[in-house]
Amino acid sequence: MMTAERYSHGHHESVLRSHRWRTAENSAGFLLPHLSAGMSLLDVGCGPGTITADLAGRLGDGRVVGVDLSHNVIEIAAAQYGLDRYPGLAFEVADVYALGFSDGTFDVVYAHQVLQHLSKPVEALREMRRVLKPGGTLAVRDADYGTFVWSPDEPLLDRWLALYHDITSANQAEANAGRYLKSWVGAAGFDELVVSSSNWIFESPDERTWWGGLWADRVVHSEFARQGVEYGLTTTNELEEISEAFHRWSNSLDGFFLLVNVEVLARSSTGVNPI
Repeated sequence: MMTAERYSHGHHESVLRSHRWRTAENSAGFLLPHLSAGMSLLDVGCGPGTITADLAGRLGDGRVVGVDLSHNVIEIAAAQYGLDRYPGLAFEVADVYALGFSDGTFDVVYAHQVLQHLSKPVEALREMRRVLKPGGTLAVRDADYGTFVWSPDEPLLDRWLALYHDITSANQAEANAGRYLKSWVGAAGFDELVVSSSNWIFESPDERTWWGGLWADRVVHSEFARQGVEYGLTTTNELEEISEAFHRWSNSLDGFFLLVNVEVLARSSTGVNPI
């Protein structure tokens, strides 16, 4: 979500609805055992700040900063999580390729579902490495769209996934980022990598209504829709058909949707990039 990049999702309400659901527990569980009170942490691509605030609550008097390129979502996060409740928490507009912090500022840098939207993920990771203290911890987590599965079978959802890959490719981004995290983190100069995975599953009536509903809205109202039409990859009629398919899926008693996420914890022995 950088100045030179085009974010495939945008910040329509249906996108923020998804982002607000995220918590430290469901999106940063792999990092939580490595946190302790007093640490400083940078959340890159923080969106509306739900995870950021959860992490701040775990770090006591530690400094936590959430950054995002979108002025609007930073304003939303700052209004929701004020200094009166979170005195060590701040939100700032920033570019992941040029973070406005000195070398070796943070104990932890966390980025959730960010690298999949970048054309130069290794460069972004090198910048994250720069602002880490020597021996500091990097924690990154990204979905892998190529591993998503659902039931019942629905050809229009197959079409949605193919279209998603086409749109992200047009934006020079990698929708299957999860499988590449290990190689990207290593290429950025980190070591002591620990690779894991965790899933999001939507199958109960409430889960299906929520997940199917937000994607039914996204495919007709968000940047995904606008870019798909602009790039000549789809039509408004086809997007409306895909939206209806998501509603049908959400109404199916047998509905099941699995999202695979890959996680990498790593350290930098120097904390800065060698010249």
